Amino acid sequence: MQISDTQTTVLRRQSDSAGSAVSQPGGSEYAELSRRVRGAGLLQRRMRYYTWKIAVTVGALAGGWAAFVFVGNSWWTLAVAGLLAVLFTQVGFLGHDAGHRQIFGSRRSSYIAGILLGNLGIGLSFGWWVAKHNRHHAHPNTEGADPDLAGNALILAASQLNAPRGVVRLIRRYQAYLFFPMLLLEGVNLHVASVRALAGRTSRHGRTEAALLFAHCAGYLALVVVVLGPGLKAVAFVAVQQGLFGLYLGCSFAPNHKGMPVLTATDRSDFLRRQVLTSRNIHGGWLTDLALGGLNYQIEHHLFPSAPRPSLRRCQPLIREFCEQRGLTYCQTSLAGSFASVLGHLNSVGRPANAGQPATGTVP
Repeated sequence: MQISDTQTTVLRRQSDSAGSAVSQPGGSEYAELSRRVRGAGLLQRRMRYYTWKIAVTVGALAGGWAAFVFVGNSWWTLAVAGLLAVLFTQVGFLGHDAGHRQIFGSRRSSYIAGILLGNLGIGLSFGWWVAKHNRHHAHPNTEGADPDLAGNALILAASQLNAPRGVVRLIRRYQAYLFFPMLLLEGVNLHVASVRALAGRTSRHGRTEAALLFAHCAGYLALVVVVLGPGLKAVAFVAVQQGLFGLYLGCSFAPNHKGMPVLTATDRSDFLRRQVLTSRNIHGGWLTDLALGGLNYQIEHHLFPSAPRPSLRRCQPLIREFCEQRGLTYCQTSLAGSFASVLGHLNSVGRPANAGQPATGTVP
């Protein structure tokens, strides 16, 4: 399902006309939906699920590193690099769940799980990511409020059309073509952002996070050098593993909001409409759920961030029916269709900024 300019206008009108829902007497529509979801038991903790999920994923990660050592000083370790990229992303999904307190009810337990999975497991600062991600959840696709719209080489909204000259301008003109290649750098970008955030933090947990992040980086590089030596194979292994990690992670998050309506800073939509109108679901079976870490239920996740991952599939029919009863657009498409929408949006927004072309919304 591609969002055209006309559809975007309709969605904006739906959003703009919803402001009065916030102050409805007797509770908002979201409060009603929340009562239904909670009454169905879909917000209850799923400790049995997460116990085996964490055990299997962490065990597989350990097995991946064991396979790396077993293969030894060989170019076949590049195949192991691909496996480890997948496992890093799966560990990242668990860190995401911990950040939303889907696994544990307490903040402390969630934080401990998060820094072990994030800082130590895959080398990303859990504390920095949670703070950034919470701002995104509060104001998804909202100009001036969603950090995922800012500080990006890509332009995702009309307000970002004033591009500087030079390389950045050229990148933005061809951003639809460069989108997937640029995702290969996303893993490195997240590592750098994590280090920068921890270097500037003064919180009482900053030293613990920094120590765990350093332990991951030191252990990762030491193992690579010991097994492959300080040569071309080691460089190739790190490049493939980190590149595919960034690509997989980026492809898991990109379909969720890119190409969906972007709200202005003055938008007064209520919580329900703000979350639904800016999010996109990906339909599929158990393999899609596994591959995307439950993020394919993006509407349900944004409405109920603390809902455990296995409950999202059960939430979907209830929430979709609720939205349809109120004439609220519920966007769901295939994975291929979502990327067609993403690329079409990047092309239509990026090329007019530099080539004076009209926004067609089509895939290049």
